[in-house]
Amino acid sequence: MQQLTIGKELNSNDKIYKPDFNSKSGRELLAFYLQTKFRQIFLYDKKQETPIINQVNPDFIDKFSRRLINKPAKRLLIGVTGESASGKSTICHEIKNVIEQLSMPVTVLSTDNYFNDISALINKYGSFDNLTDNGYDVDAPTSFQLDILRSDLEDLSDGLDIKAPMYLPNGTGVSVPKAFDVKAQKIIVVEGIATMYESVKDVFDIKIYVETENDLRKSRFMSRAVEERNQSVENAEKHWSYIAEAGEKYVKPFRKDADLVINGNSNLKYFAQILEYIHEITNNFQG
Repeated sequence: MQQLTIGKELNSNDKIYKPDFNSKSGRELLAFYLQTKFRQIFLYDKKQETPIINQVNPDFIDKFSRRLINKPAKRLLIGVTGESASGKSTICHEIKNVIEQLSMPVTVLSTDNYFNDISALINKYGSFDNLTDNGYDVDAPTSFQLDILRSDLEDLSDGLDIKAPMYLPNGTGVSVPKAFDVKAQKIIVVEGIATMYESVKDVFDIKIYVETENDLRKSRFMSRAVEERNQSVENAEKHWSYIAEAGEKYVKPFRKDADLVINGNSNLKYFAQILEYIHEITNNFQG
C-alpha cells in the first residue's frame, strides 16, 4: 500500500506550482498541503502491525511545514538521539543512504566528537575505567563541549562549512580541536545523546528520539562489547549498568521534547519508503 502511494506520487503529472511565498495566502496554501500529506503518512503508519512512529509531537507538522516555507535557505538539521544501543546510528545510516540515493547532498555528524578532552584526568587516574570508577560521569552534559557544538550547528544551519573537533576513541581521552572538515550540505543529520541537551536541542528542525526495549538494547550492547570490542563479560556488564543508569538520567527525559519518537527495531525497508515519500511531497512543486 505504501509503495503504491509512493509510486502514484512519483508518477503523477499533477505537479503543484509554487504559490507566491510573499503573500499570506500562498504560504498558507503550501502549509496546508504539507500538513495534509504528513498526516496521511502518520495515519497510515499507525495502522501497521509494527508502526515505525511511536509518537508525534502535536506541534510538529505545523512547525516543520512553516519552517520549510519561511526559511528555505536554511540547511535542514535533523537531530537523532536515544539511549545507548537503541538503534539511532542504524537509523542515521538509513537516512543517509536514502537521501544519497535521491541524489541529495547529506552530511552525518556525531556529537561524540564533542566530548571534552580528558587526557589529563586519564593520566592522573591511570585509565579511563579508573576515572569513571572514581565518579567521572562521561554522559553528563558537562562532559561535552556544548558551546562549540551549538556554534558549529548554527554555522552549518546558515550554510557555513565548519571544522569539527575529533575525540579519539583509543582510551587516551584526547580531543583534537578543528580536526576535520564538515560540509554544510542541504541536509545535515546529527547523531548522539548530546543532540537533545538543553543548550543545543532548539537548533534542530527535526528532533528524533529512537527507543527500543531495554532487553534488546542490552543484548545489542553486550554483543558489541564482547564480540567487537573484546571486552570481558564482567567489564561489559559493568559498562552496561552505567549507561543504563545514565540513559535514564540524561537521555530519556528528553523523549517528551522529540518531534518524532521512532521504533528502534523498525523495518528499515519500510522506513526507507517513508523517507522517499516525504522527499517527494516536499519537492513536488514546479519552480
